[in-house]
Amino acid sequence: MMQQLNATLRRVPEWAVWLVGSLPLILLTADVLTGNLGVDPIRDIEHRLGRTALYFLIGSLMVTPVRRLLRLNAMHLRRAIGLLSFSYAVLHLGAWVLFDMGLLWGQMLRDVVKRPYLIFGMGAFVILLILALTSNRFSIRRLGANWRKLHRLVYLAAILASLHWLWALKLLSSWPVICTGAILLLLLYRAYVAWGQPLKEALQFR
Repeated sequence: MMQQLNATLRRVPEWAVWLVGSLPLILLTADVLTGNLGVDPIRDIEHRLGRTALYFLIGSLMVTPVRRLLRLNAMHLRRAIGLLSFSYAVLHLGAWVLFDMGLLWGQMLRDVVKRPYLIFGMGAFVILLILALTSNRFSIRRLGANWRKLHRLVYLAAILASLHWLWALKLLSSWPVICTGAILLLLLYRAYVAWGQPLKEALQFR
């Protein structure tokens, strides 16, 4: 069964991931055109784009644990999933800059300094920008072993993005907490793989 699923996954091209990944944007565009947003359309646009960016970021973090725990290999699609997260983050930031701030750069800077959740969001965006710019074969060859170390910053980006979301909420709800919990679990699993398993093997050796 798992072999059949992996064989099917290997045939899935990256463009198919981008096609599926564009659906949230298509649905948002349709809601904008039909006036099917809430009482604060700008906020709804920003929040939906931001949430989608975080969902794809979580999806990219899940690829390796799913491969190791379930033997389901979608590693060749991880880059597309990560770049989708960055693309929605760009749209999220662009919506804030254009619609909310009206391209008033001085006001934007004051808001970033005044509101900690914006600092978290900007930090996450800068990391995703760096990772997106180095998500190519040239960067992998140029950076060598340092490439993997650099791309581990994706966990920090995910934490900052979740804090950005939680801190921006006026009323805390369960779904952002669940998403943050999922990120922490993925981070703990990564820490276990990096340090726990080698330590366990070392103790068994002794």
